[in-house]
Amino acid sequence: MHPRFQPAFATLSSSFQAVLQPILAADDFPAYLTPAQMAEIEAQTGLDRQAISFALLPLAAACAVAPLSKFNVGALALGQSGHLYFGANMEFSGATMQQTVHAEQSAITHAWLRGEKALEAVTVNYTPCGHCRQFMNELNSGTSLRIYLPGREPATLGDYLPDAFGPRDLAIETLLLDDVDHGLTVKGDPLCQAALQAANRSHAPYSQALSGVALQMADDKIFAGSYAENAAFNPSLPPLQAALIMLNLSGYDVLQIQRAVLAEAPDARLIQRQATFATLQALGCANFTTVPLR
Repeated sequence: MHPRFQPAFATLSSSFQAVLQPILAADDFPAYLTPAQMAEIEAQTGLDRQAISFALLPLAAACAVAPLSKFNVGALALGQSGHLYFGANMEFSGATMQQTVHAEQSAITHAWLRGEKALEAVTVNYTPCGHCRQFMNELNSGTSLRIYLPGREPATLGDYLPDAFGPRDLAIETLLLDDVDHGLTVKGDPLCQAALQAANRSHAPYSQALSGVALQMADDKIFAGSYAENAAFNPSLPPLQAALIMLNLSGYDVLQIQRAVLAEAPDARLIQRQATFATLQALGCANFTTVPLR
């Protein structure tokens, strides 16, 4: 079991510990639960899916990287496939606050980059801020997405974001989590290929500025992230942050990145290079290159 989970795990009921222990103990625990694992937890604990999500919140929050606020937020995204995806907030010392990742963004992006096609619900241990409510409004589940908070009645995103403005107001037809293939040519070494493949999945209907980032660790493990744009612009998630979400939830240290590649068009209307470079510098990664889209 990853050490970050141990304090939260110790607070769980004995029946919950018994069924979770072999899952969390796996060296390659991917920070999500499969439908089969969810069914096994239900059978052994008597909890339904939503009660399981609430019980798992401390474990999701344990994945937070919060050197600035010391405030851990955990979130869980339930996919229509039945998978349950962890998410947690992330902050980066030495970078601007605009580079931070919120827990809801983390869980949603985690689900998206794992190939989930739509979400049914998001569970979070603190009320979603306006930034996250707007980010969630980009999803193909729209305002019907269910939001669960401890001690509160279930509600929908529409309840938390009334009179919402989103992609449908701008006649955007392809929404976040929809299948996307921009037809980019994918060449180069494995890290460059991963960055290009991530750019190929970008959700960028407002700027058309496709971009993807791939990060390589000391053991050659690669984590890639795609750009996720938003109708309100500011809640857009840069591709570096998407890759960092996957890296962190897989149990790796964000300060141990060995090499990074950004794939984007050099003449795009929106450029990720400067912000990506600055954040990577704050994380101690000096080996940063770009590859142009074709």
